[in-house]
Amino acid sequence: MESKRLEDLNEKSFKEAGIDKAILVFGSCESHGGHLPFGTDTFVPHDLGIEVARRLEKTVVVPPLWYGMSLHYRHKPMCISLTNETLTLVIKDVLKSLVYWGIKKVLIINGHDGNIPCIEAAARDIKLEVPDMGIAVLDAWWMTIGQLLPPDTFEVWEGLGHGGEGETSIVLATVPNLVDMSQANGMIPDMDPVVKLIWNFQELTDYGASGAPERGTVEKGKKMRRVLIDYLVDFVKRMDRQGWRFEKKKA
Repeated sequence: MESKRLEDLNEKSFKEAGIDKAILVFGSCESHGGHLPFGTDTFVPHDLGIEVARRLEKTVVVPPLWYGMSLHYRHKPMCISLTNETLTLVIKDVLKSLVYWGIKKVLIINGHDGNIPCIEAAARDIKLEVPDMGIAVLDAWWMTIGQLLPPDTFEVWEGLGHGGEGETSIVLATVPNLVDMSQANGMIPDMDPVVKLIWNFQELTDYGASGAPERGTVEKGKKMRRVLIDYLVDFVKRMDRQGWRFEKKKA
């Protein structure tokens, strides 16, 4: 099977490939500041998913969902959003479709913060309905990356921010032709480290981005992309060995 994109396959090539694993990508269409494309939250996880699938057997990447729950970003153009209720139902239906065709090993790579509670709710409901299904979720790669790279990789706010240093860097390494660094501006909100204050994005910054996007570089982005892909490939291989279950040990 040359292509890892489900949409490129047909009945014959799908059956011959013996697919037993699927990668799902959930993103969004919304502003990421003046410098990044609206599709940032989909471009990045879809690129990661394709590269991960290329290094795995019997694995396909399902067409990504370009719309997420983005209503908290709709003050800037061009936000196209689903509600929490709709998105949760869509995710459940996609998972049920995979189960119907015998695919019960699923890695979800999410690119947008607003999707996290919906993915959690949908995945838990499906796991209750189909207990032998293995569902793994990377729900916030922008948080995970801080655990995978040296602490001095980023210059400001640990690389965080919507369209910030880290996200700008990985987009530069993914779709550089869609980035306009002359428009990179952000602000850093003073947020409590323990208690989460629920926000709409305009409360955090005067721009469409937060953090320090002007510090993003393609070199940082390549490092981020590489370690994320390597980790996910190793994770899926480990899950295959473990039957997509926890290894239980006595304390």
